[in-house]
This record gives sequence, structure tokens and C-alpha cells, in this order.
Amino acid sequence: MQLEKRTDGPKLPRERWYDDACGTAMALELVGERWSLLIVRELMFGPRRFNELKSGLPGVSANVLTQRLEGLESSGVLTRRKLPPPASVQVYELTPLGYAAETVIKELGRWAAQSPLHDPMLPLSAASIMLSFRTMLDAKRAEGLNAVIGFRFGEEAFRAHLAQREIRITRGEAQDAVLTFTGTPRTLAAAVYGGQPLDALHASGELRIDGDRALAERFITLFPLPAKLI
Repeated sequence: MQLEKRTDGPKLPRERWYDDACGTAMALELVGERWSLLIVRELMFGPRRFNELKSGLPGVSANVLTQRLEGLESSGVLTRRKLPPPASVQVYELTPLGYAAETVIKELGRWAAQSPLHDPMLPLSAASIMLSFRTMLDAKRAEGLNAVIGFRFGEEAFRAHLAQREIRITRGEAQDAVLTFTGTPRTLAAAVYGGQPLDALHASGELRIDGDRALAERFITLFPLPAKLI
């Protein structure tokens, strides 16, 4: 029996690379071009404007970013819409297919962190470090915690709720936070993944800590990196 090829639904914006029915090959067709998966990462916490995406991915040119957004839209991973007044600006947001890629991104991140080549002190975006917390949380270390924590990185803010050995993170101000970190993603990563003392970072002005200091000290221990595989 010959299988019928479907012609409805999203279309790949180019000829196939692999001509392979494997799901892994299909995944690479969708997000395998350079920057594509990182664009999806940046959209995991909600819609973003073009300039906001560019700010989170400073190494990508405006031309390449435009091409990748067009390709991801054509393949059904994201969509464009215009915000209502008074904003009236165009934003990009993930489709259900795009949001479903979170599991893939987290598992790739967990796998790659086992490489001796992984350097957690390289620059990273706000969305990147927030997603890393959802990836690396050690449920046993989070046992018994029930707290709301806020994060401010320039104009970006996030709210994290630690409860039932899970961490739920949304974009936006955490008005009910018992602890708030203010600084840069890289500085916070230095404390969480680089082992730099909070006291030193706070004293230098690189990282501001408001609220429950004991919780802050515990928080930075909740995300151990996996052992390296050689």
C-alpha cells in the first residue's frame, strides 16, 4: 500500500535536507538551522517583539533573525500577531507545537551540560537562565520549599514559584515575592552555576538581593550541574 502524502498544514520554507521519515530528522527540519532553536527558547515565556528577540540573541544579525522567524512561521512553530492599542506592535509567539519543544530544549541542555566543553560562565539571556532553572532543579533539594521569588534583569522581570519540588516560572513582576534578585543573568549564573559567594556579588553591587537571605543562600544550591562525561 502506498502512503498518501499530506499537502495541508504548514509548509517547510525550502527543500528537505534529509528526506528521512525519522522524527529526529523532522525535528532538525523544523528547528535545525542556526539560531532557530534559540529563538524558540527566547519565546518560551511568551510573545516578544523583534527587537526583544534581537536583544536576547545579540550574536544574530537582523537579516538572519528575519529569515529564521519566517522559516519558523512557515513550518508552524511560531506565529505573528499585532498587539491591540495602545501597544499596536507586532509580536512573535509560539504555537502549541512550538511550546511543546520545551522538553527537547531542556533535555538537550541537560545532555550538553555533561560535556567538558560546556562553560556556564558564558553570556546568556534572561529567558535562558530562567529555562535553565526549570531544567536543572533538583527536586530532592527543593523538598519542603514553598516560596515566590522575583528576578529583575534590566527591563525584564520574572516570577518563580517553588512548591511541591517543582519550579513554575512566568514573565512579569512578582508582587508577592519573599525574595528578589536584581542584576544580570550572567551574574546570577555566577552564583548558581559558578559557585561565587552571594556576599561577594552583593557587596560589589553586581547582584542585589532583597528579602529572605537564607532562602537566597538555599536557592543557589538547588540547580547542580550534572557530572561531566568524558
